[in-house]
Amino acid sequence: MPSASTERPNCLACLHFQITHEPARPYGCKALGFKSLQYPATVVFISSGIHCQLFQAKKKSSL
Repeated sequence: MPSASTERPNCLACLHFQITHEPARPYGCKALGFKSLQYPATVVFISSGIHCQLFQAKKKSSL
């Protein structure tokens, strides 16, 4: 469920975050379907003025 937090979500902790290995666009969001030079949550905030609503925390492994 989306968070109504006033802080920008941490992309590194998001289930939808991906590293693309493309030097021009190294970060991506599987949920929103884009790649960029900046973290996706930053791009979303700059573009829309609101924090990412699709953040979903990764499940912690039980090692």
